[in-house]
Amino acid sequence: MLALGIFLCGCATKKPVPQNYTFFPPPPDEPRIQYLMSFGSESELGGGSKFNQFLAGEEKVVRPIYKPYGIAIRKGKIYVCDTELGGVTIADPARRKLALLKPTGQAAMKMPINVAVDNDGTCYVTDTGRGQVLIYNKEGNLADALGKSGEMKPCGIALAGERLYVTDLLNHYVRVYNKANRQVLFTVPRNPTNDAAKLAGPTNVAVDQQGRIYVSDSRGFEAKIYDAEGNYLRTIGEQGVTPGQFTMPKGIGADREGRVYVLDAAAPVVQLFDGEGKLLMLFGQPDKSGAGSLYLPAGMTIDYDNIGLFQKYVAPGFKIEYLILLTNQAGPQKVSVYGFLKKG
Repeated sequence: MLALGIFLCGCATKKPVPQNYTFFPPPPDEPRIQYLMSFGSESELGGGSKFNQFLAGEEKVVRPIYKPYGIAIRKGKIYVCDTELGGVTIADPARRKLALLKPTGQAAMKMPINVAVDNDGTCYVTDTGRGQVLIYNKEGNLADALGKSGEMKPCGIALAGERLYVTDLLNHYVRVYNKANRQVLFTVPRNPTNDAAKLAGPTNVAVDQQGRIYVSDSRGFEAKIYDAEGNYLRTIGEQGVTPGQFTMPKGIGADREGRVYVLDAAAPVVQLFDGEGKLLMLFGQPDKSGAGSLYLPAGMTIDYDNIGLFQKYVAPGFKIEYLILLTNQAGPQKVSVYGFLKKG
């Protein structure tokens, strides 16, 4: 007991370690984005302390994330599609716990790629192995499935208002569903004869507050923007390896100011453009390792509602305007969280 008391006192009086911050762009430029934290298992969320488990006589439970792709965040929980595990890992940063949505039998996932979560806890998962969008209720039970055998190859997914958006790699377009009755309203692009509007391999999709639709076209080496009714607006990028060009665009997102994020899985880097397609900056430390680096990145989401979970990681003098969450299919940082900064 004396040894335990000395140990605990030592922990209590230990001086805090100075914090190192990773900014993009790096100094001396003014920072706009900060790498906040990453995790790939429950222990990296701060849960599963070995010392606490020793005191309680608990057996250590390892809950790793193996090969993540799609990511979503809703009401304080982060949902990550794990293609190797065949399920959706649900991270609760506040409780420092990981849970797993991995049904069996007819409800089982084969190759979950992307995920979207509604306010009522309904979870929509694109499964390229089953060729369906699987819909699970808040209890984790399969409520419905969209798509018949051989009808489509779903990949990206997004929710906005009363609409559900699903990219279809088989048919080279985006399906827009009525969320309530799950019927297809229309497909994007609306005018498939317009060469500029066509999609070669639509992987990921995002929708902004105005209803504009953003699609990463991995086989076309570009990103495309459509209006709320699926009419073509513009193209961002082209094939290449220099800033403003893409080799394998995947994750995509847009903030409330109309800025567009495009994740390049092969570069690997995230490029930030204005609404007209002008390159503003990039981040992710390409060709480097360490905090904030990317390792075969795949999925992305932008979030304004859960910044309080990560404000403690922000450098003094700054606040988070919104979060940028990314997945890495390799390396130690399976889920990385960045913050778009504002002075505060």
